[in-house]
Amino acid sequence: NALYQTLKPYLLAEHQYELTVKPATRSSDANARLHAMLTDVAKQVEWSGMKRGVDTWKRLMTASWLRATNEQVEILPAVDGHGVDVIYEKTSRMTSAQVSSLMEYIECWGAENGVRFSAPEFQQETTS
Repeated sequence: NALYQTLKPYLLAEHQYELTVKPATRSSDANARLHAMLTDVAKQVEWSGMKRGVDTWKRLMTASWLRATNEQVEILPAVDGHGVDVIYEKTSRMTSAQVSSLMEYIECWGAENGVRFSAPEFQQETTS
């Protein structure tokens, strides 16, 4: 009702609007925690013979989490003809529930691989 009351004058003036309703994406707190976790992994773990950066770990963890949850990961030939590229949804477009699940996956993987996390416990977001 409040939304309608706000838009009513514009609608009566024949302005057109498009309303999209979708699950909320990750919060800034969840984003900070995710990046803190990935930083911990990047500082503590070597992968394929060397330390990897946070962005590489984000891609590795996201692709692995997607496979573990039976979601879509697409491996395509590189457009320049050299190797392959892994294509998946960016974490910035994930819902709060997806990011929470990804962080849980990273925590489990980290526990199995000796990672000590410094990030505070993630507080579940509440919606009004």
